[in-house]
Parts: sequence; C-alpha cells; structure tokens
Amino acid sequence: MKSVKVGIIGGAGYTAGELIRILLNHPFAELAFVQSESSAGKALWELHEGLFGETDMCFCGEFDLNAVDVLFLCGAHGASRSFWEANPRPAALKVIDLAQDYRDESDGYVYGLPELKREAVRAASSVANPGCFATAIQLALLPLAAAGLLLDEVSITAITGSTGAGAKPGASTHFSWRNDNVSAYKIFEHQHLAEIRRNLEEVLRFAQNDSACSPASPCPPASPCPPASFCHPEERSDEGSILPQIDFVPLRGSFARGIFAAVHTPCTLDEAATRRLYEDFYADAPFTFVAPGAVDLKQVTGTNKCLLQIEKHGGRLVVCSVIDNLLKGASGQAVQNMNLMCGLPEDAGLHLKAIAF
Repeated sequence: MKSVKVGIIGGAGYTAGELIRILLNHPFAELAFVQSESSAGKALWELHEGLFGETDMCFCGEFDLNAVDVLFLCGAHGASRSFWEANPRPAALKVIDLAQDYRDESDGYVYGLPELKREAVRAASSVANPGCFATAIQLALLPLAAAGLLLDEVSITAITGSTGAGAKPGASTHFSWRNDNVSAYKIFEHQHLAEIRRNLEEVLRFAQNDSACSPASPCPPASPCPPASFCHPEERSDEGSILPQIDFVPLRGSFARGIFAAVHTPCTLDEAATRRLYEDFYADAPFTFVAPGAVDLKQVTGTNKCLLQIEKHGGRLVVCSVIDNLLKGASGQAVQNMNLMCGLPEDAGLHLKAIAF
C-alpha cells in the first residue's frame, strides 16, 4: 500500500508530540515535515524527549504544502483560520484540524468523531477533530440519543489531566498547585458544550423524526445511521431545540493525562437492555467498547480506546467514559480520521499499549 506523506503545523505542543510518535510508527505514513516557529532547527527529540533514538528529524520553519497528502494543524485555537489566510491550500490536500476553529463544520469541514460520522469522514477533504471532553461525553450519550431516549436532563462531572491545558505553563498547571489538588472550572460553560449539544441535538432529532439517510449518500447497513444532514450540512433544520438540559462540571485532576467522565440521566430501559443498546451501537467501532465492569483511567492511558461502564440505579442510567485526552481525545483520533480519509484500515498505527503500572 502506498505511503501517505504527512506534514504537521505547530509541532511543539503535547498533542503534536503524540502525533509525531504515532506517525513515526505508522505502517502507511511518511512524516515529511514538522513545523514550529519557536523550535525551527532543533531536533524533534530536543522538545519531545521521548523521541530520542527514534528520529533525527528537525523542526522546520519553512514548508511546502504541495509535498504532502495530509496536513495536521496543531496550533492554538484560532490559529488555523489565520494559517489559511496566510497560506494558499493545494486543491488535493487533506486537512485535519486539531483546534476548535472548524468544529461547527464551517468552510466545508466535517466533524471528526468516527463513531458518529464515519462515512462522512471517509468522503471528506477537511476534518475538524473533536475536543477531548467532547469525545468522552458524546461517546457516553450517543446511543441514547440515537435511540430517541435522551429526553431528560443530563448531569456530567468529568476530570481531566494537566496535559489537557496544553504545554504552555500556567497557574493551574504548575506542579506545586496541581499536585495533590482538584478544582472545578468553567462550570456549565465549558467550550466543548457547544459541539456536544450540536451533535446530540441532530442525532436526537433524527431519531424522533424516524428519518432515513439521503439516497445520494446512504449509510452502510452495518453502521449507526446518522441524519442526512451529517453528510449534507445544507439540509440542517432551524427548528427549536429538543435537547434536554445538559449540566457539565469540569474538574482539573492531579495527574498528567486521561479523562474520566461520569454521566447520568433518567432512562426507562433496564440495565441489560441498555447494555445491549450500547454494544449494538458500537459493534463496528474499533476503539470504543462497553466494559464488563468498572472502568479506570489506567485501562486506556496510552491508547486510542474509549471504555464505557454501564449501570442503572433506580430510574437513572449512569455511564462512565474513560479516554486518554491526548490520544482518543486528540492525536490518536486525528490519525483514525486520517486513516478513514485516505482509505487505510481505520485502526492502522493505533494499536497502542495501555500503561497499567
């Protein structure tokens, strides 16, 4: 199989470091350049020290977009739009943006959550990678929404590691403050709520309308069937919201990486029926699994997996969702999207080792 030539813009951060690591070991990818204005000329391992002995490649300041098939944008939020204002885009270039600039699917971007939009991602030339909290929370709720069962208020408490705040040091990431400490922030106002609400709204509306996929772009029988508007954004409705209230309390954790989200909402199904619903929905998802019992972060740290814990307590369903925020919540999912866009096996390069101890 022909190699896919790949470039990275903004290579200095945590997500870029993980992306480089995956791509260097990807069986069908060839890393052509990693750009960083602040680190141009330095070896990649000088910044991402775990790469010592893996590569002698250096960060570049200048780059040629015509030399690559796929471009990953790993800059700060807002930097992607500025990048395209300054750089002409080759017509054949596929782009995966890890910032939040295009998660509203503006400018032709497809929202890159494969468990929801696999076929749309396959056909896309531009993909907006989801946020990390948004990935964990949506995977916990999508089966309910798709079944038309997300009808009452949703309460979410989720904790993230310090790498979720990025590599640039700040008051809430400094070791002496973060260690042995937990704090809440952006209560009910986290920026990932917009993409969570937007996608769940469309899935729920589709379920309640009992619609079908567009005949021009039918979903394969083996895949969960999203609304036609997921493949055709121009078909979206402007009807009033039918999504129930979602209350989200994000927490900063005293650990480096991972997200643990605890989601609960009223549900009429019993536990066995709910488990079947989730297992059927994710039957063809190579990285999302319904666990047989309790889940914890060490099961997914260092992997592209999401594990879901399902329990019923009285009339409420509790779903615990765990991911690695830098992998399934960022770079691993970005490579998963690249694989789909380039016709590669969806799991290529992503069978990564969990770090249990």
